Amino acid sequence: MMERKGRFRHQSLQDKKSIQKMLDAIKRGIAKGELEFGDETGDITLEPKGLMNLRVTATVEDDQSRLDLRITWTSDSIDRKESGKLKVKGG
Repeated sequence: MMERKGRFRHQSLQDKKSIQKMLDAIKRGIAKGELEFGDETGDITLEPKGLMNLRVTATVEDDQSRLDLRITWTSDSIDRKESGKLKVKGG
């Protein structure tokens, strides 16, 4: 869903395998330096480079679990505050 110029947002139900494929595509796009997102309402291209800030938030409340991943970067190389080394384990 294209909300405004310079912003792309999409929401849909996906199974684990589809989400894994999307995460793999994001991984390849970061390595390549170009991420393209699009659907029938619009598209956007991002060019990740330099140092990037990673924020991970994981929560469980009642029956609902949530994982938020946010990756940000700027064209300048300003040092960012770090929370220490991130550990991620998968099954």
